[in-house]
Amino acid sequence: MMSSPLSGTANVPPARSSDHVHSAQGTTLRRVLGLPSLVFFGLVYMVPLTVFTTYGVVSANTGGRTSLAYIVTLAAMIFTALSYAAMVKVYPVAGSAYAYASKSFGPSIGFLAGLALLLDYVLLPLVNYLVIGIYLNILFPVVPAWVFVVACILLVTVLNIVGIASVARASNIIVLVQFIFIAVFVAIAVAFIFSGSHSIDLAAPFVGDGGKNVTFPALMTGAAVLCLSFLGFDAISTLAEEAKNPKRDIPRAIIIATVGAGLLFLVLAFISQLVFPGTAFKDPVSAASEVMAKAGGDFLNIFFIAAYVAGATGSAIASQASVSRIMYSMGRDGILPRRIFGTLSARFKTPVISILVISVISIIGVNANVDLLFSVVSFGALAAFSVVNLSVIKRYLWDEKRRSGRDVLLYGVLPGVGFLLTIWIWTSLTASAFTIGLIWLGAGFVYLLFMTKGFRKKAPEVEFSDSL
Repeated sequence: MMSSPLSGTANVPPARSSDHVHSAQGTTLRRVLGLPSLVFFGLVYMVPLTVFTTYGVVSANTGGRTSLAYIVTLAAMIFTALSYAAMVKVYPVAGSAYAYASKSFGPSIGFLAGLALLLDYVLLPLVNYLVIGIYLNILFPVVPAWVFVVACILLVTVLNIVGIASVARASNIIVLVQFIFIAVFVAIAVAFIFSGSHSIDLAAPFVGDGGKNVTFPALMTGAAVLCLSFLGFDAISTLAEEAKNPKRDIPRAIIIATVGAGLLFLVLAFISQLVFPGTAFKDPVSAASEVMAKAGGDFLNIFFIAAYVAGATGSAIASQASVSRIMYSMGRDGILPRRIFGTLSARFKTPVISILVISVISIIGVNANVDLLFSVVSFGALAAFSVVNLSVIKRYLWDEKRRSGRDVLLYGVLPGVGFLLTIWIWTSLTASAFTIGLIWLGAGFVYLLFMTKGFRKKAPEVEFSDSL
């Protein structure tokens, strides 16, 4: 039997490096985060302005029905967020979907769920860096976009190595700046909409612009891409070992962040579509800049870029923090090489090696296609979300044999609906994203076969404690 996640995996040889030790040697993640910090962490991960990251792409894909696509996505995410809240009460540990699937269905399924999460978490920082480069290059065209990307990677890496407390402090400031911008944007945009300069069609954000993409499959494809906007609630669950009261605060933070951010995304998308009806953008990736320029001229556009870059930087900080902890959890269990990924810095108490690996991957991907990255990130997220919904049913109704009407509703019907919705949206992704995602999972399955000698050997597993 293994030890609890706070003490690490038992009988693990000490790390050779004097600066890195395995958690079994007494190095643990620090419990410093309360409910406000957890909610803000989730919000900054999702980025209140993330609606503008995918706004142009989703508008083009759905024929101008981004608001309706957000409604579809939010419905699925609320059910899944409830499933996360239910599982974190049982397993308040780092590892997210990987931990929940491991304890519900065994370490092999847990590994594949963790691998799906790794796909989106590894790529999400890269998405943020690339968009930062695109928008800063609009302001400073003489500076190549890759220069901004590399500079941001270095900043984010340093902040994550120093520790989660610094990340939380930075997150608070970033969220505040974005909410100030949102208030200014809404005021200016509403004034523009009702200025009489053009006709208003309040139904347009839901019925579309009449183009070829105004179909139900196109709507679901757009909704699938928008799932990357909601990764913040999963990110919150990865901080369970750094929360002061994880069983109480993590579930609350997950629900607050999901519902709050979802409603905010919906409102901002609705207002943006009224400002700039249709989908005739010069560049869908940077379409938000056109919306801002039309509503408030250069002032609003520059303010937007500044606030957006700050938000995207915060999201990169949060996403890198989360994926490094997932890799640490998998390394601690022996799923990934333990001496590399299952160690914490003795000085900073953070998974430094995992943080550096993510930074290197981001630098390698500076020329990646942003549109495709959106869909691939959503592929990993939706696959993991589906497994978490099933984990609730397995844990509460099957393992604990709960059979009351309330239990069947909370731990059977709700996660069941969440599972069906996530699978429906998942299968609506583009063929390219599906191909890349399946190749990734296929490679992981081959690796799992190698580790388990064709499943003759059980995959490594930690005995998570539920006594916190």
